[in-house]
Amino acid sequence: MVRLQRSRIYLRRVALSDQRGFLAAARASRTLHRPWSHAPSTPRQFRAYVLRMRTPGNHGFLVRLRGTGERVGVINVSNIVLGLFRSGYLGYYAFTGFEQQGLMREGLLAVVRHAFKSLRLHRLEANIQPGNAASIALVRSCGFSKEGFSRRYLKIGGRWRDHERWAIIAS
Repeated sequence: MVRLQRSRIYLRRVALSDQRGFLAAARASRTLHRPWSHAPSTPRQFRAYVLRMRTPGNHGFLVRLRGTGERVGVINVSNIVLGLFRSGYLGYYAFTGFEQQGLMREGLLAVVRHAFKSLRLHRLEANIQPGNAASIALVRSCGFSKEGFSRRYLKIGGRWRDHERWAIIAS
């Protein structure tokens, strides 16, 4: 668990025991997520996701509401490369009912701090579809800078989609 002082949320590594609540939140959030992301929606997909997040170079966090433990969203740091690069990629999504409240901003800031201080990364990159204004506003508010544009960068929902590259480096 990542400890946060004076925060409305807390972070916890995703675990197999989260399956039922996670899948219910993901199903309820399909409209919110599409076309930007596709959260695991079956027990098999969830298990594969958790097992992937347990491998070296991947960290999956549940953002949970302090006090109630409700699932706010997910933030993943994946494809971590160490050595001279010390970089990772961010992926994230809120669950329905918790969007536009600043809770994911608190979570993302905490994950960035964790990545730079505990994981000792130098750089985090978020690739965002240009039409996803909420996600762009989120990373911008957390200090990320736009670095470029990648045509047909990621295959999401069965289609290759353009993405903007946003990054933050450790200070």
